[in-house]
Amino acid sequence: MEDLPLSVQNSPFSKEQAEKLNELLQLLTDQQKLWLSGYLTYPFAEQGTNPPGSTAVAEKPVQTATKTVTLLFGSETGNAQALAEAFAARLKEMQFTVSFSALDAAKPKDLKNAGYLLIITSTQGEGDPPDNALSFYELIHSRKAPKLDGVQFSVLALGDQTYEFFCKVGKEIDKRLEELGGERLYPRVDCDVDYEEDAQEWFEGVTGVLQSSALPPSTAADATRPANTDYSKSNPFQAEVLENINLNWEGSNKETHHIELSLEGSGFTFEPGDSIGIYPENDPELVERLIEKLGWDPKEPVPINKKGEVLPAREALLRHYEITRLTKPLLQQAAVLFGNKGLTALLENEAEAKAYLEGRGLIDLVEEYPPEKVEVQAFVQMLRKMPPRLYSIASSWKANPDEVHLIIALDCYTANGRVCEGVCSGQIAGRIKPGDKLPVYVHRNPNFKLPADPDVPVIMIGPGTGVAPFRSFLEEREAEGITGRTWLFYGDQHFATDFLYQLDWQNWLKNGVLERMDVAFSRDQAEKIYVQHRMLEKSKDFYAWLEKGACVYVCGDEKQMARDVQETLLHILETEGNMTREEAEGYLQEMRQEKRYQRDVY
Repeated sequence: MEDLPLSVQNSPFSKEQAEKLNELLQLLTDQQKLWLSGYLTYPFAEQGTNPPGSTAVAEKPVQTATKTVTLLFGSETGNAQALAEAFAARLKEMQFTVSFSALDAAKPKDLKNAGYLLIITSTQGEGDPPDNALSFYELIHSRKAPKLDGVQFSVLALGDQTYEFFCKVGKEIDKRLEELGGERLYPRVDCDVDYEEDAQEWFEGVTGVLQSSALPPSTAADATRPANTDYSKSNPFQAEVLENINLNWEGSNKETHHIELSLEGSGFTFEPGDSIGIYPENDPELVERLIEKLGWDPKEPVPINKKGEVLPAREALLRHYEITRLTKPLLQQAAVLFGNKGLTALLENEAEAKAYLEGRGLIDLVEEYPPEKVEVQAFVQMLRKMPPRLYSIASSWKANPDEVHLIIALDCYTANGRVCEGVCSGQIAGRIKPGDKLPVYVHRNPNFKLPADPDVPVIMIGPGTGVAPFRSFLEEREAEGITGRTWLFYGDQHFATDFLYQLDWQNWLKNGVLERMDVAFSRDQAEKIYVQHRMLEKSKDFYAWLEKGACVYVCGDEKQMARDVQETLLHILETEGNMTREEAEGYLQEMRQEKRYQRDVY
């Protein structure tokens, strides 16, 4: 920015003032001049008047940010990208203009002119950059690296302390930006796998500096007001239940619930292939039984986190601790805490201890090997925190932006002489009604995504609740007006009682969003038929789609279904493609590398 010298003749300043201003202007950077211009103009704009001596018509302008923040991310699993997206949205709420992209998308001139540069990056494997940060990493360490004089930066590094090269990429980028002339806006923060709190502290620290230096005084004051709450895994959104419908007809051996949740006010967005995490509650009857058996006061205060927050014992056991699953480490801790000789003897026989864990829960342990006396505070220290349950999203955000649909099958079984239910599925099936609320968050899945090119053929294989993401896929394509080149393989037990979303598939077949569909109902004939059998029946067409570049998606049970489907896929490659087993495995590996073979299995 080149400045014309002030003179007495063309300005309202005296000769002495003009000389002093000219001296000052020579010492200021471009960024400082821009800030000063906003600072001096803002009071008049706020009042709806013009600066004295101005002949322009006074208008009250829309208040805008005086600075642009460049926010770049390097992400392999999606965590760094999710943080970057959330922080970009909040910066915009603070009236900053945000330039947002992956690290590899940033050009040298973008870095030189960044002004404020924020980087969020993870580290992969043995200290390597994520795939979408590799070019950036090589650039800044090459002779072509841009000079960053005048650029203020800060780095948020994600990593895992169990690895030797913890946050290595973030540390090296932080160091290199300073070597290139950048000025550290805020100190680098290194995050472990439980990164939410540290990331939030980094963002608050960065924005605190930005607010004080980048905006006019009145704007900075406004920006200090709390932004909309960022809902996340550590701060779930309380989603209202809109619908809870059993999709199976009378006579079915199964109970599968279609759940619709309101996301209004959450700020959540999601893509087909993503999941919703739900923090469930334990069965209240089981909690009461446990408290009664151990002789506790249900109102006794119990710690629920490292911060020292406490809740009454009943509420803590209901919502914050896992009380259904037994593990060997839990047995070992209980043996020390309980002082029960029988439990100690059980652990001395490894085979018996392993057998005891099968199908038993915490209530079985305290009833069969009761402790002499144990305080609730000591007891909960050996328990695992309640883990969230992930469910594939069965709807499109573009089609239903204020809600999300899930498919949840009741997990019901008999063990140790009593009927047991899954913690979350039991709550959904037995205790959740429309109007109730569930704590939820969006879990990104960057490795289960529709192809960017809508013309690429898509083959979807999902029996039972595994069909959830494919309902999302097709609803998304319908919302975008995309038809053709989609093929769904779906299976369940009985056509009459277990054909989930039958009308949806039929409608999409009619309007061309779904081109082909093959179904397999395993119990409708003497010989069980599964989705892999339908694949074999259509093996020639299946292989023809593969040769045309089709992407194959598999969702469902990993141990049985996904294994059988993969074996069938290899068989099709061998027979229809005239390949050896080694060649077929190589073909499938190449599909994986090209993102043409994606699995969401559990």
